[in-house]
Amino acid sequence: MSAAPPLKAVALGGGRGLHVTLSALRLLTDDVTAVVTVADDGGSSGRLRRELGLLPPGDLRKALTALAGEAGPWRSVFEHRFGGTGALAGHAIGNLVLAGLLEVLGDPVEALAEAARLLGVTGRVLPMSTDPLDIEADVTGLEEDPSTVRRIRGQVAVATTPGRVRRIRLQPADHRAEKPTACPQAVAAVLEADVVLLGPGSWFTSVLPHLLVPELHEALVSTAAARVVVLNLVPQPGETAGFSPERHLDVLCEHAPRLRVDAVIADADSVATPDRLRAAAAALGAGTWLDPVAAGATPDRHDPTALAASLGRAITSVRGR
Repeated sequence: MSAAPPLKAVALGGGRGLHVTLSALRLLTDDVTAVVTVADDGGSSGRLRRELGLLPPGDLRKALTALAGEAGPWRSVFEHRFGGTGALAGHAIGNLVLAGLLEVLGDPVEALAEAARLLGVTGRVLPMSTDPLDIEADVTGLEEDPSTVRRIRGQVAVATTPGRVRRIRLQPADHRAEKPTACPQAVAAVLEADVVLLGPGSWFTSVLPHLLVPELHEALVSTAAARVVVLNLVPQPGETAGFSPERHLDVLCEHAPRLRVDAVIADADSVATPDRLRAAAAALGAGTWLDPVAAGATPDRHDPTALAASLGRAITSVRGR
């Protein structure tokens, strides 16, 4: 009897949240695709984006190194940042390598595939769009009248606003197109997947943006894959301050009312009102898994091994249905 084909998993996000999801998925399957946000405008990524007009490479680099695992010298080289005060200060070597590949090869998908070969990655990293994007948000609480809505633009500005983010939109950075376009390979990966994961991560700047790219949104709505949402352990200062776990799901529904979800995973100790979370998950069509998935020494971070175990149970249950 031939062995069953490996689980096809797609994780959408960016930054540290996507890194932990990919680390967990690597414990379940070798067939992992990361679909990464491309709206970062801060730090090394923002500098390279402004100076060269390229996709911001930082979140793409983090996804590559997550799938590379711990082995191999290139992983630590990619993550090394230059010190000092010169032009290279603060740049990660991996960001510069990706910038070079993007310029030389011209095709972001090909450039990421070449970087994956260099790192010995098992799996694939794709941008959610092959063009840089900007996040724009409606924010209240910044004026004397707390109900006044201000529009702010840029990932860093949205992530650090002292106001309350109400809604976000995505805009092509060069303004030549009316709406963002999805990377075709990312759309195909979502449609062909067995399981698709959203979260954890910065809710408004890493998780929700995938739902605002029209072709990717449609793929997430129509895919036959099990759709799993992994909730954050704690609210993010500035971006989701004061949010309960169920409020994260409410915001998800507000931005993508047609999206159905099969499973919601949350840390048992991070949920003050489990019944409210279960009700919010049920409104999306999802069951709820409350498991101990936080790292013991760092309770604001997920433990990849514990998260993999929870994901395995949730996926088995959903696919069984």
